[in-house]
Amino acid sequence: MSAPAFPAGGTLLQTFKRSFADVPIDAEKENAIATTEFLDAAESLTTMFDALGSVAFSPVKSDMLGNIKKIRERQLVAPAESTTLQELVINELKTKKHVATEGLVWLVRALDFTCIALSQNLANESEELSASFRNAYGNTLKPHHGFLVKPVFSAAMSACPYRKDFYPKLGADQAAVGLEMRGYLHALEKIVAILKGFQDRKEAKW
Repeated sequence: MSAPAFPAGGTLLQTFKRSFADVPIDAEKENAIATTEFLDAAESLTTMFDALGSVAFSPVKSDMLGNIKKIRERQLVAPAESTTLQELVINELKTKKHVATEGLVWLVRALDFTCIALSQNLANESEELSASFRNAYGNTLKPHHGFLVKPVFSAAMSACPYRKDFYPKLGADQAAVGLEMRGYLHALEKIVAILKGFQDRKEAKW
């Protein structure tokens, strides 16, 4: 995997097709989250794993992309019932299927993992990425992984680059990178919290 390129003076986040900060959330409809924009933002985030520069992160990226694909396929089958993620889940479950619904559960876990790791690392400038990702993994994905998957993901955590090598890949102006990342992660954290709350409800379970 090669790190994505961006214009001189720009940042990696500026190359994203969609930021989580630009995903519509309808407060009047119980914080309904727009499906298309959310999936575009999630897909864009996976390019950040390329900036981590290790093939060990391939399983993390492919897992996320696989779950995005499941949700997109449900959206294509029933577009009118899938405008928001919450509608998509409730309407899919009515058909006695849960492929996209389960895909969203795993995607939210992966987004939560990424958000916690990067937020923790930005907040603690003396901490290496491997420690931040390992801590986040233990609190998000690890409890749901089987004994065959855990070593694969643990290897990825250990293969994180040093922060002195990682952050310059996000942009030359480190002050701008930090400011953008904090805003981006704050928006992602809000969306993850909304979706986790929704997934805890009876109508979102199968």
